[in-house]
Amino acid sequence: MLHIKDRQKEVFKVLKETFEYTNIMQTPKIEKVVISAAIGSVKDKNKLKTIQDRLAKITGQKENARAAKKSIATFKTRQGDILGYHITLRGQRMYDFLDRLIHIAIPRTRDFRGLDTKGIDEMGNFTMGIKEHTIFPETSDEDLKNVFGFAITIVTSAKNKEEAKEYFKALGLPFKKEEQKLSP
Repeated sequence: MLHIKDRQKEVFKVLKETFEYTNIMQTPKIEKVVISAAIGSVKDKNKLKTIQDRLAKITGQKENARAAKKSIATFKTRQGDILGYHITLRGQRMYDFLDRLIHIAIPRTRDFRGLDTKGIDEMGNFTMGIKEHTIFPETSDEDLKNVFGFAITIVTSAKNKEEAKEYFKALGLPFKKEEQKLSP
């Protein structure tokens, strides 16, 4: 099993012909990973503490609370209310998290058929949602009443969607097999 950080040189060899790279520095690279969890209308302090604790265990880093910028009566939020938590990973923590995500957590997902390439945006970033945080082995499975989901965004230096898609495939992200269209 090759780690994400070690695959960067192999990625250059794979993408060199496709995108006509002449230097390894032209290859896209992962700049950061952003994890965000919305808490919605949770007002229970114990549940909020559980979410904070589990996010810290999963990422190895303390979360940053995101507050409402202004009051919106329709959503029953007041300025300063905590709406969610946000963590930005860089460097070795980022690579360790991605290795655990790809090799341990994603295969533990129930009925997993592959990641969807629709999560790649035009700027070359990939966003995916995790429905249950319990797929990570760091979280204890004995208390299943406080299950929450979160979003993971992998920010890259890719120039467009096609380059990012090939880059992620070369890194080893398990994407769905694209179905062949049958001609009439």
